[in-house]
Amino acid sequence: MASRLAILALGGTFLFAAQTLRAADPTYAVSMQALPGASDAGIGMDYIIFDPATHSVWVPAGNTGAVDVVDPATGKVRQITGFPTAEMGSGDRKRVVGPSSVTIGDGVIYIGNRGDSTVCAVNPKTLARGTCHKVDSMPDGLAYVAGTKEVWVTTPRDKSIRILDAATLNEKTKLTFEGNPEGFAVDAKRGRFYTNMEDKDLTLAIDLATHKTVATWKSTCGADGPHGLRVDEKAGHLFIACSTRTEVMDVAHDGAVLSSIDTGDGADDLDYAAATHTVYVGAAKAGLLTVARVDAKGILSIVAKVAVHTGARNPAVTSDGTVYLAHSGLGKLSDLVVATLKK
Repeated sequence: MASRLAILALGGTFLFAAQTLRAADPTYAVSMQALPGASDAGIGMDYIIFDPATHSVWVPAGNTGAVDVVDPATGKVRQITGFPTAEMGSGDRKRVVGPSSVTIGDGVIYIGNRGDSTVCAVNPKTLARGTCHKVDSMPDGLAYVAGTKEVWVTTPRDKSIRILDAATLNEKTKLTFEGNPEGFAVDAKRGRFYTNMEDKDLTLAIDLATHKTVATWKSTCGADGPHGLRVDEKAGHLFIACSTRTEVMDVAHDGAVLSSIDTGDGADDLDYAAATHTVYVGAAKAGLLTVARVDAKGILSIVAKVAVHTGARNPAVTSDGTVYLAHSGLGKLSDLVVATLKK
């Protein structure tokens, strides 16, 4: 059923007031989760995550200088405020950056902030901020490695990955590369960290103990390169988000690309639900959420194509299959986009 999107024009600024959109696939209803503190430019978001331990969606809310913690059951939002922000770029590309990445540790949430190049520990229950560490290059993605009790930080501006001690956040080592690290996935079964060289269309496997690159595989993403990563450790399948499609790579063997699906343009990160073998990809330019299932041979098949807002990307999937999508800024929205399975 088509539903209405009410837009209020206030002094030339458009505010999205209604909360439900038309979905191309009848199995999903699409709505909006309001977040506080938006400017006229909306809220800039990048990585978000669902924490099953507290059943909360964690949203580093960039230009607001806050991290928003959403309760999916009630829609209530708690905030951690006071993260530094900074202005970047010039002219039409000028923007304010702040907290932008998040990973779940052992009873700790880690937040990466582009505003001051720090990584900070946060108590997921009290939301109290603990130790922070300043990195000498802007952090992009974060990944917690349980086996070594480390936080790996991709820092593509100087073609490196920083490895921090999870307890103290002191920097243990710096890994350097000949390309820009983009994306992250931890494979505890094989003792590997996966990342991409976005500018070279390559995917790397790095040994967690020795920090040596043990495999280099060619993805087929093309000039834009590979972006986000997720791994199914049991199956040995690595899911790679290209700008317009998603691939499955066989990392248990020779790194062959087993299958791919088109997702529409503007994909960056993706999410994967291992329990249901389901992949979720948001394409910001296409305004499309693709839901696909993967079989034991690594073959993807599309389950749903859901029309969402232009700009919606980088999904986080809850334990009941609800999909939260961050917003890239294309539509200047201040809300999360939510796709909920219809009962």
